Amino acid sequence: MYKTELHCHSKDVSACARVDAETIVKKYTEGGYTSLVLTNHFGDFSYDYLHATDWDNFIDIFIGGYKKLKEYASDKLNIIFGMELRFKGSSNDYLVFGPDEKFLREHPFLFNMKVWEFHKLCRENGYLLIQAHPFRNGMTVNAPWDIDGIEVFNGHKGHDSRNDIAEAWANKYNLIKTSGTDFHYADVPTNAGIMTECEITSMPQLIEIIKSGNYTLIKES
Repeated sequence: MYKTELHCHSKDVSACARVDAETIVKKYTEGGYTSLVLTNHFGDFSYDYLHATDWDNFIDIFIGGYKKLKEYASDKLNIIFGMELRFKGSSNDYLVFGPDEKFLREHPFLFNMKVWEFHKLCRENGYLLIQAHPFRNGMTVNAPWDIDGIEVFNGHKGHDSRNDIAEAWANKYNLIKTSGTDFHYADVPTNAGIMTECEITSMPQLIEIIKSGNYTLIKES
């Protein structure tokens, strides 16, 4: 069985993260993972934090964090490009699986969209929109038809994500279920993700597996 992390941040892009590429690769390879989705924060607040001069410059910096991790990981760990998106005027966070550099450059300031507008765009392109830690304090619950799934296990020790409620909600509305460590700091365990029978090496493959449901959630307390 192969382990894949679905929720990880690096300090190169995410203001709240304190882990560099070397630490991430070391931590996850030692934890027995073969693949990792880098989901750095993506929103108007990150645009400001990264001191972007325009949209293309913002994407250059954002993609740069992924490229740096991928280069360092080399053949030790499969690094897959994702994001944690927050729309302007909301405190909700969404894991987005699918968009690539070309898509991002062609959709400037997409964080100004409404969640239902972006979800429509995701469906048109075969992407997945997963609400992260939906029952954490400050979050608002989406209409189930405006998202594809929710993170039913978030391993962040510093927040109460109410994972049990998230799982019950996913069951009630037949939503896709995901699990992620929400990795920010070097001294916390890698305790989440998915387990699959095949090694995941690309985003299209990951999306196909998630849609099929052919995986086991990793949920280590």
